[in-house]
Amino acid sequence: MQTRFRPEQLRDPDVRESDRILRSCVHCGFCTATCPTYVLLGDELDSPRGRIYLIKEMLESGGPPSPATVKHIDRCLSCLSCMTTCPSGVHYMHLVDHARAWIELHHRRPLPERLLRTLLATVLPRPWLFRLALSAARLARPVADLFPGRLAAMLELAPETRPAPSASRRLAVHRPEGARRARVALLAGCVQRVIAPSINDATIRLLQRLGAEVVVPADAGCCGALTHHMGKEGAAKRAAAAAIEAFWREHQREPLDAVIVNASGCGTTVRDYGFMFRDDPKLREKAATIARLARDVSEIVRDLGLPQPVRESGLTVAYHAACSLQHGQRITTLPKQLLAAAGFMVREPAEAHLCCGSAGTYNILQPQIARRLAERKVANIEAVAADVVASGNIGCLVQIGRLTRLPVCHTVELLDWATGGPLPPALAAANWSERSLALGDERGAVPAGVQSSQLMPKAASPSAR
Repeated sequence: MQTRFRPEQLRDPDVRESDRILRSCVHCGFCTATCPTYVLLGDELDSPRGRIYLIKEMLESGGPPSPATVKHIDRCLSCLSCMTTCPSGVHYMHLVDHARAWIELHHRRPLPERLLRTLLATVLPRPWLFRLALSAARLARPVADLFPGRLAAMLELAPETRPAPSASRRLAVHRPEGARRARVALLAGCVQRVIAPSINDATIRLLQRLGAEVVVPADAGCCGALTHHMGKEGAAKRAAAAAIEAFWREHQREPLDAVIVNASGCGTTVRDYGFMFRDDPKLREKAATIARLARDVSEIVRDLGLPQPVRESGLTVAYHAACSLQHGQRITTLPKQLLAAAGFMVREPAEAHLCCGSAGTYNILQPQIARRLAERKVANIEAVAADVVASGNIGCLVQIGRLTRLPVCHTVELLDWATGGPLPPALAAANWSERSLALGDERGAVPAGVQSSQLMPKAASPSAR
């Protein structure tokens, strides 16, 4: 693709990078077939190729974007399916991130939308404030239909009950069972630790069982992903910088083998810290180091070697591949392999490459499109006749869980339970019991598809110290 940036524009490193990305696009259109919004809406401007043209025109003009440009870029989920499909290696993620930051700086949204975006950017990254907001949301749920569309969508997403804070959050260091084989830091996150603290608990238990010492830095809060995807680069970089410094201090205290992220939407952002701070002389080296250390929880479980399961549940699992994991981090088969090795029968629904519509705050900011994508995703999931849904991202679990009758669990919760941990809360809430799972009952549990003798061999572990 030809570009026409002026020399003074190209002195901006972000424009220079976007120019490089734009020039790598060859207009082939392969991306359109795998773009959820194009598949749903059929509008070329709601495809990656169409948005690339809009971004090119917006950046070249150097002025405020047109309302049409804002609309179609806002509709992008940042699912990154186009990057998996693209034969030319167009780094669409960095391009659309730059476009969102440009829009945030040069476009004035209507007041209600500005207020909503400010509310989301203020509340969601702060667990204490998010807990207060959930308490208010529970009171407002009975009259949610009286609120405008986006506020109604926000209330619908709020859980009916809020789990008690995890006891493990008060401990900074969690010692391994037996000899220490690795030392890792865990990103506790923001939204997930409030609405599903069991995920962090399961992660810590499983890693302890595998011989890892798990450090949870108290001052590593939000990774910055939520505000980054809204184009609020100042807030995103402040959150990311705080997380980088927190993990760096732990790494300096005693070297870390990995920084573990169990929310794949966050993981994709943490892995990109090196790029985010490439021009920051104070944080460049630290950010690049933390990005190199970042691992999805499934990767460290593979490296340390999944232990033999202590129970065979007989459950069939519908595995939902979160976009941020399969497209953002290119982790595709590993979670399914681990679930199978833990004794579950794993089935992958049709259209596994398409987004469920969660996408950070997308299901609040674009509720109609998000709802249609969720309904399509849930129909495909329920068609495989599974007992439980597993995924590696909290946003996906919430988005899918509100429309399906099936219990939804994080992959690590099922792995933890199979190897000695407690029953995941979603299974307990669905009235499963250890006895019914062991025997198979009227809920349709079937013999596990993979026996203990077929477990994955242990891979070489990170260096022990």
